Amino acid sequence: MEIGIDSFAATSLKSDSNIEYSNTKALSELLERIEYADQVGLDVFGIGEHYRKEFLDSAPAIILAAAAARTKRIRLTSAVTVLSAADPVRVFQNFSTLDLISQGRAEIVVGRGSFTESFPLFGLQLQDYDALFSEKLDLLLAIREDEVVNWSGKFRPELRNQSIYPRPLQNPLPIWLGVGGTPASFVRAGTLGLPLMIAVIGGETHRFRPLVDLYKQAGEEAGHTPGHLKVGLHSLGYVASNTKEAIEDYYPGYAETFTRIGKERGWPPVTRAHFDAQVGPLGALVIGDPEEVAEKILRHSDALGGISRFTFQMDNAGLSHTKLIQAIELIGNEIMPIVN
Repeated sequence: MEIGIDSFAATSLKSDSNIEYSNTKALSELLERIEYADQVGLDVFGIGEHYRKEFLDSAPAIILAAAAARTKRIRLTSAVTVLSAADPVRVFQNFSTLDLISQGRAEIVVGRGSFTESFPLFGLQLQDYDALFSEKLDLLLAIREDEVVNWSGKFRPELRNQSIYPRPLQNPLPIWLGVGGTPASFVRAGTLGLPLMIAVIGGETHRFRPLVDLYKQAGEEAGHTPGHLKVGLHSLGYVASNTKEAIEDYYPGYAETFTRIGKERGWPPVTRAHFDAQVGPLGALVIGDPEEVAEKILRHSDALGGISRFTFQMDNAGLSHTKLIQAIELIGNEIMPIVN
C-alpha cells in the first residue's frame, strides 16, 4: 500500500498584521515538509485546490513544481484539481510539464471540489455543476489519449486537429477520480477505468463499501481489468508518539476549523464527544500513536475490500510545522513498515 500526505497549504488566520510574511513562511515550510516526506520514504504528496483566504493552494501545479525540484522519488499529485472550473488543456499542460520536471512522478486527481468559490470567480453557474465536470473530464482524457485532438462540447470552444504540448514522460499520465459519497461518481470512475480516490472526512469508513463494490462492478462491466480499478483513501489524520498527545495536539484546531466551516454549511458546532466517536474504531479520523494508526489504516482497507493508497490530511488543525515534521517522520519510519 502506498502511504502519503495531502495538504491544502493552510495558512494562519490568527493575525493579519503581516499576512504576506505569514504566507511566505507557510509555503516555505510546506516545501520543507514535502522534501522531508521524500527523505523518509513516503510514496506520494498531494496539494489541493481552493480559492479561500485560509488556503494557499489555488495554483497547486506551481507548488508541486517547486517540490519536484527538491525531491527525488516521491510522487506529486493534485488533491484534487477542481476540473469543473479549469480548462482541461491547461490542466494537461501544467501536469505534463510537472511530469517532465519531476522525471515521471506527476499525477492528477480530478474532482468537483467541496467548495463553490471557483464558480462565481470564473463566471460559471452552479446549476452546471455535474455537466461541467463530465464534459471537461471527457476532454482531459481525450487529450491524454491523443496528441492531436478533435473535440466539441457545450462549455468550451471546439478543438479541430489541434496538437497539444508538451506531452508527459509517463504514458499515460496517471489520472485518478476523486469522489465523496455520490454513487454516480463511483460508477463514472468504474466505467472509465480510472483509479478512485475516496475522501472520507467523517462518518464511518466501512459504509463506503457498497459504493466501492459499485465502482468495481461498473469497471468490470465496462471491460476494465482489476489492475486498473485501484482504490485510494484520503482521511483526516495525525500521528504522535502516543495517542493522548495526538488527540491533545489535533482536537483544538480541528474543532475550530470545522466549527467555522460548519457555520457556512449549517452544521452544528464540533463537540468533544463527536470527535472521540470519530477517533474510535469505526470512525473516519485516523489519529493516535503509530501502531494504533497503522492498525486503523489496515482495518479501513479490509472494510473497503482492499485499498492501494492511503493519504493523511494533517494541516487542517493548526498544527505547527515542527509537529507536522514529527508526524511525517513517524509515518515514514514506523507506520509504513507496519502497514506493508
